[in-house]
Amino acid sequence: MIRSDSASAFITTEHEIAGARGTASEARRSAAEAALTRRSVRAYRDVPVTDEEVRQLLTLTGRAPSAFNLQPWRFIVVRDQATKDRLQAAAYGQKQVGEAPVVLAMYADMEDTMAHLDEVVHPDLPADKKAATIAMLERNFGGMTAEARGVWANTQANIALGYLLLIAESEGFHTSPMLGFDVEATKDILGVPAHATITALVALGHGAEDGFRSHRHEVDRVARFV
Repeated sequence: MIRSDSASAFITTEHEIAGARGTASEARRSAAEAALTRRSVRAYRDVPVTDEEVRQLLTLTGRAPSAFNLQPWRFIVVRDQATKDRLQAAAYGQKQVGEAPVVLAMYADMEDTMAHLDEVVHPDLPADKKAATIAMLERNFGGMTAEARGVWANTQANIALGYLLLIAESEGFHTSPMLGFDVEATKDILGVPAHATITALVALGHGAEDGFRSHRHEVDRVARFV
C-alpha cells in the first residue's frame, strides 16, 4: 500500500505485500500493490471465473487511453474446453492455455474502428465538430495501408493489455500473457479477421502456484533525470 506521513511517502516492497498472497490471493489490492505482486502464473486451480467478473475486468480495461480515443482493441473470451485445447496446440503446448478457466484473446482491429468512427467521437460535441473530427481521422488514417494501420492499432492495444494485467491482479486474479503462438492458426480457431493483429493470449484465473519471484531493473538502470 502507499503510506505517507509528514516526512515522506513510500510504497511497501513486494516482499512485505507477498506475505498475504497465499492466504488472501483473492483480496483486492491497490494499483501499487498489484504492480509489486503481479507474476505470470502458468498453473491454475479449478475455480470458475464468472461472466460478470470478466465483464468487470474488461470494463475497467476499456478505461485505458488511446490516441483520438479510437479504442481499437477487441477481445474474445474463451471458456469452451475443446477450443482451449486447440488454442493450446496452436500455442506450442503451453499448459496454461488449456488449464486456465478463461483465456482472453486480445486483438487490434483498426478496420472495424475506421468503419465505426461515429462510435468514438465524443457525444457531447456539436454535429459540425463531430463531422470535422471524423473527416480528420479519415484523412489521417485513410492514406495508410491496412498493414500500417494494424501496426499502429496494436501499439494502442498494448496500452490496454497493461491495464488488463494490472487490473486483474488488483481484483485478485492471476494471469499469464503470451505472444508465443501460431498467429494464423489462432486466427482460424477464433475467427479473428485476417487483417487484425493479435496482441496477446492471456490466461486468466486463480493460480495454483506463485510463479517466479519478480526480477526487475532499478530505476537508475532505465531512467535518466535531466
